[in-house]
Amino acid sequence: MNRIITIGREFGSGGREFGRRLAEALGFAYYDQEIISEIAKRISLSEQYVEAIVEHQPSFSFPIHIGRSFYPAVNPAFEQTMAVYQEQARIITQMAAKSNCVIVGRCADYILKEYRPFRIFIYADMESKIKRCREKGPEDEKLTDKELRQKITGIDKKRAKYYEVYTGHAWGDKLNFDLCINTTQTVIKEIVPAIARLFV
Repeated sequence: MNRIITIGREFGSGGREFGRRLAEALGFAYYDQEIISEIAKRISLSEQYVEAIVEHQPSFSFPIHIGRSFYPAVNPAFEQTMAVYQEQARIITQMAAKSNCVIVGRCADYILKEYRPFRIFIYADMESKIKRCREKGPEDEKLTDKELRQKITGIDKKRAKYYEVYTGHAWGDKLNFDLCINTTQTVIKEIVPAIARLFV
């Protein structure tokens, strides 16, 4: 069976950079935005629309197993959201079957649970997340610290809700991960080599 690493991350914690650098260090395939592109291609929706569904709170709030049992085909938004999630699950499973890989976000740890992936969660304190967002964000983004803090908190709340709805588990719960990494005041590229040695 291929070696699979999944990365959950708080917004602004550097999880995406960590995943990319770890994949490069190990010579593994890396999947992130590629998943969105493939979903959009397969179900003929724009990438922006698919990303809005995948990255944000679902249009329903009941757990997905209840949705399947008691709310079949009653809501077009529900149906489309489910179609995106089901295609996402198929794509992630196919990617995991092809080769060793690192997959960022998108409930991959849950979708691939039978593959027994090594599950990493990346987090940081708010000040570090604000600093990273300023360094990595668009130059024309002129948010105050208060506005940026609200943006970070809002995105993380949506990620938490999305994860909870589709998996039935609490997002970021340390019991659901094999390794939790605090990137507060940390340079990502300096810690990746030490983590990569766990897989050599």
